[in-house]
Amino acid sequence: MAAVDRDILSKNIKPINYDLSLHHLELQRTFTYEGSVEIELQVKSPAKDIVVNAHELKIHHVHISAQDAEPQEASSISHDDKSQRTTFTFPRDIPASEAALLHIDFSGVMNNTMAGFYRSKYKPAVEPSNSVPTDGDSHLMFSTQFESCDARRAFPCFDEPNLKATFDFSIEIPEDLVALSNMPEKGVQESKKGLKIVSFDRTPLMSTYLLAWAFGDLEYVEDCTRRKYNGKPIPVRIYTTRGLKEQARFGLRNAWQVVDYFSEIFGIDYPLPKMDMLAVHEFPIGAMENWGLVTYRTTAILFDEQHSAAKYKNRVAYVVAHELAHQWFGNLVTMDWWSELWLNEGFATWVGWLAIDHLYPEFEVWSQFVTEAVQTAQQLDSLRASHPIEVPVKDAMEIDQIFDSISYLKGSSVIRMLSDHLGVEVFLRGVSDYLKAHAYGNATTRDLWTALSRASGKDVETFMDPWIRKIGFPVLTVAEEPGQIGVRQSRFLSTGDVKMEEDDVLWWIPLGLRSTQKAAGAATEALTSKEATIRDVDETFYKLNADQTGFYRTNYPPARLAKLGTQSDKLSTEDRIGLVADAAALAIAGEGTTGGLFTFMSELGQEKSYAVWAQMIVSLSNIRSVFADNEVVANGLKEFTLKLVSPATDNIGWDPKANEDYLTGQLRALLISTAGGAGHIATIDEAKRRFQRYISGEKEAIHPNLRLPVFRINVAEGGKGAYQAVKAEYLDTTSIDGQEICLQALGRVQTAELVKDFLDFQFSDAVKVQDVHSGSIALAANPKARDALWQYIKDHWDIVHQKLSGNSVVLDRYLKNSLQKFASHETEKDISRFFQDKDTKGFDRGLVQVSDTVRGNANYKERDEELVLGWLRTHGYTKA
Repeated sequence: MAAVDRDILSKNIKPINYDLSLHHLELQRTFTYEGSVEIELQVKSPAKDIVVNAHELKIHHVHISAQDAEPQEASSISHDDKSQRTTFTFPRDIPASEAALLHIDFSGVMNNTMAGFYRSKYKPAVEPSNSVPTDGDSHLMFSTQFESCDARRAFPCFDEPNLKATFDFSIEIPEDLVALSNMPEKGVQESKKGLKIVSFDRTPLMSTYLLAWAFGDLEYVEDCTRRKYNGKPIPVRIYTTRGLKEQARFGLRNAWQVVDYFSEIFGIDYPLPKMDMLAVHEFPIGAMENWGLVTYRTTAILFDEQHSAAKYKNRVAYVVAHELAHQWFGNLVTMDWWSELWLNEGFATWVGWLAIDHLYPEFEVWSQFVTEAVQTAQQLDSLRASHPIEVPVKDAMEIDQIFDSISYLKGSSVIRMLSDHLGVEVFLRGVSDYLKAHAYGNATTRDLWTALSRASGKDVETFMDPWIRKIGFPVLTVAEEPGQIGVRQSRFLSTGDVKMEEDDVLWWIPLGLRSTQKAAGAATEALTSKEATIRDVDETFYKLNADQTGFYRTNYPPARLAKLGTQSDKLSTEDRIGLVADAAALAIAGEGTTGGLFTFMSELGQEKSYAVWAQMIVSLSNIRSVFADNEVVANGLKEFTLKLVSPATDNIGWDPKANEDYLTGQLRALLISTAGGAGHIATIDEAKRRFQRYISGEKEAIHPNLRLPVFRINVAEGGKGAYQAVKAEYLDTTSIDGQEICLQALGRVQTAELVKDFLDFQFSDAVKVQDVHSGSIALAANPKARDALWQYIKDHWDIVHQKLSGNSVVLDRYLKNSLQKFASHETEKDISRFFQDKDTKGFDRGLVQVSDTVRGNANYKERDEELVLGWLRTHGYTKA
């Protein structure tokens, strides 16, 4: 992307090194701090002005010295809030210099918005150290979150990814607290009474968004890599506030193994002398890959073998692998500009799954990937309001909204497609060449394609370019003729109304034909034209897109889909997931039928795979959500769901067997939750019995994996009493995952009174900003609560906005999750009307995606309501 497309700082001034010192931290009331930074600069040609990024800082004093020139103080300091830039103007020209020194004294605030340098509240697990700051009943820890553009909130800097520099850092803190940063501790010196100054070694060359520091009442668990780096193992630590470190053991076991694994497959040793990770009590996202000091929300790094739900084990393993992948892909080599964010996130997502498959083959992660990553990405990318993987970004204000399913999940899905085509070994060889060529620098998508083309001998850029630079993805429509099939590609939209001008992209589509006999090389062929014929196809069995490695949907003739439903023994787990997901999406778009989907799913009632069941239930839940307002259809769909899941639920039972595998435990939780929600009497009765024992103090009555389904069933069935009991559990739980589970369960309330009470609770101080969306995801998925949720947002917009708008990522996520389940044109218009006179900067793209989604749901409801009712009536699921 040409620089003219970006609003960036002057290329005349380049930072070389920052020497940053923070002191006079006020740890009660105002939470202010003083800072000084000396920035070594390369000044390429004489200049009177220097422009830096600064946001919510006060600049007190600025001077500069350059070789062979008298030092001079800034004659004026001007700030532009909108661009978050501060200009220092000097009396005389600063001469061209290789090592000018810019000195800035400033002050800032350790805020509570989870951006920049901020504070987090928590309740100590053990008696805290004497000097731990407090805020009301809570204690505090302090840490940073700089991606994408919030380093400028903590200190004045050149806050762009390709303005890399080295960093020296020191901080003054109470003597009984622990400070961390990217590099090892360099030294500690006494300061004023009760204080110490902790300094850290100089970092390698890196972007500002990867700088990090933290301090608090911290302890750690430690292990070391088994490989040696520069002759010795690397220490790997996970830090927590005191009393929680034992819950970091599982994350630690993954971390050192992943550092070694990536060092091997990338062919580049991990480049820093230590690898620290930190559990942060308030965190806006899942984790952040700061070089040498990765920060996490607690549920993404801590796991209690006795009390945590096993799904969090999967989460911890994956998030650790994802963040450690960034130590190479993102930190060592960084995207040139935010438009290529996908280079960081798409790759780290794919290679994170690769690492978990290496460590835990029993997790069957690639089937999970197809259910969670591919389908989530395709859901967003089937909207007109989607965006290309490589998306134009003009300035810092636009960046946060592209940290979404396209950058992460579509990015990783097309990398999986490409690596499958090239072969994983060849692909990783190209990646290694790319990393070596651009180490400690910045790179573009084209640089990656060049390295992969050299490694594979194939023109990667030509066939991958449309996948990266164009919006959307294709559906492959199949037409059958004796002994052969015709395939035609066209853009897929969930609204089913693609215009001719929107269907001008020619995608490279790997066909991946699975069959009992090979058809003229089609297993390795790719479709490179709008349509083609594949000859010698075995009519008894075939399936395109084997293992669902291609990022496209396939639309089979109805009879073929029904036949595939009877041939599951010939299909991989990923194949079956793909068939369910494609059939559901095509039904919603009007390119397939809901009845065809139901018939296909009916054949899968004997299914054993957790991931296939997860996809069936997600697809069914979406359809039930769309038709929730039609009582007859809704009841018929409930009966269909009940018939589908009852045999499997009865068979799996409530209690795990000895040495039961992870996926069986996940399937039990899923089936019990679904069966209970569909009215399975035995499941509801047993959930009530166990819940009563649990709230009476017999905590072992509910297995940790089953807390969410049991709580959900009881909140939905048990009225105010059960609701109050789960709310009390939220306030009292000491389990790391307990509060998240309670919020998800409380969203199943069935009355307007309890919806209002829950929403008031969500926006009270009892619920952290980072967690508010968890409850509203559940409310939005609940037909009895959805309208009340939207009404609450309208009636209490000032409260909602005030609590969530300190961090645009949080507000954008909340609104998308709260509003996208509607299936009414009137509600879509109401949402648009409500926000038309509001300042929506930071969540405007999300609102357009909400509108697109709701319109698609409404179109589907209008078009298929009678057809769905007809199928349900014909098959005996409704009498009306």
